[in-house]
Amino acid sequence: MDLSGALWRKSSRSGSDGGECVEVATNLPGVVALRDSKHRQGPSLVLSPGEWRAFLGGVRRGTFGH
Repeated sequence: MDLSGALWRKSSRSGSDGGECVEVATNLPGVVALRDSKHRQGPSLVLSPGEWRAFLGGVRRGTFGH
């Protein structure tokens, strides 16, 4: 998938120390893309909007730990 037009953003809760940060792009038609902010040229995870909502729900419920 071509992600060259992705507008990546990092959570406002992410620190400036370059730690464990995920960037998300929600401007692409029909998908939400995620990547590791420390490895921007590495692989990206591409989800459907429904998968993204399910993931966020799991984060909010604490499904994935801390």
